Amino acid sequence: MSQATIERFYAAFARLDGDAMQACYAADARFDDEAFSLSGEREIGGMWRMLTQATKADARSRAHWKLEVSRITDHSAHWEAHYLFSATGRAVVNRIDAEFEFDGRGLITKHRDRFDFHAWSRQALGLPGLLLGWTPFLRNKVRTQAAARLQRFLAH
Repeated sequence: MSQATIERFYAAFARLDGDAMQACYAADARFDDEAFSLSGEREIGGMWRMLTQATKADARSRAHWKLEVSRITDHSAHWEAHYLFSATGRAVVNRIDAEFEFDGRGLITKHRDRFDFHAWSRQALGLPGLLLGWTPFLRNKVRTQAAARLQRFLAH
């Protein structure tokens, strides 16, 4: 059941369906990655809807979007997202290892994505990411900006 949920989740992501992605999470789920630490399906689903809607809304971003998923197991997956970072318009290929935990209904209760933040920041931010991507300063700035953007999205 958990592998089916992971497959359903990434199929929804590939078609940029944030609502279907949110439906894969339990109400009290947790999500963590380099940019976000979120609690509950409202915040987690809000993040996915925010990201997918931004990609769908911009023709250039939509044309660039591609998701490749591999090595799906009952509790993990590897995925690569090809996209344009909305803040800079720069092309990014982010390679991510995901770990999941599930409840008895097969809904995600914990989701942890891990990726090389320095590699991501070099692509997404250019020179600032190259020079500062390894520092806690830049990581904290990205997290703060991402959280603020999500709160604005959820307020509407």
